[in-house]
Amino acid sequence: MNAVELNHPLIEHKLSILRDKNTGTKEFRELIEEIGMFLCYEAMKDVKLDKVEIETPITKMKTGRLNEDKYAFVPILRAGMGMLDGVISVIPNAKIGHIGMYRDEETFEPVNYFFKVPKDIEKREVIILDPMLATGGSALDAIELLKSKGVKKMKFLCIIAAPEGIKKVESKYPDVQIYCAHIDKKLNENKYIIPGLGDAGDRIFGTK
Repeated sequence: MNAVELNHPLIEHKLSILRDKNTGTKEFRELIEEIGMFLCYEAMKDVKLDKVEIETPITKMKTGRLNEDKYAFVPILRAGMGMLDGVISVIPNAKIGHIGMYRDEETFEPVNYFFKVPKDIEKREVIILDPMLATGGSALDAIELLKSKGVKKMKFLCIIAAPEGIKKVESKYPDVQIYCAHIDKKLNENKYIIPGLGDAGDRIFGTK
């Protein structure tokens, strides 16, 4: 697996609170946002900066600057919205699209119900947001929708990933790099990640 896993003591610390069933909605939401920010930093390590000249209070200098107009964030609704504020704090001028999906509880397959992205999405690098990469079905559908719009460069950011989901995405779209805070053991018979953290959407929005 080529997924990039954040391997850092502070991330493990924050994940231990996130996973705890006794962690409340407010703290859970804040941690999803914060870890999303760290993932975005990691995902931008290979970015190419434009060369610009600025003037400090002391002297002129040449330095690198990110062209934020080249990027778009696309959260998978609804849980992906929990990561949005964190990544926007890193690239504030990125455009935002939305993909709406829910999981059919009988087939475990994703059902699409909403898709809206910026008009010039094909000119941007797209960063897909979803806290959980479980079976990989939603991730594949999101990638396919974006490719149908002409998007050529994508990255996928998640908090927790299952090996099954990573393998599914990498086997079909090896060009889409996955970044996650942790790779867990496996999926259970109901296709939930073990040990996981439960239903991220319900915990972010307090709906259970």
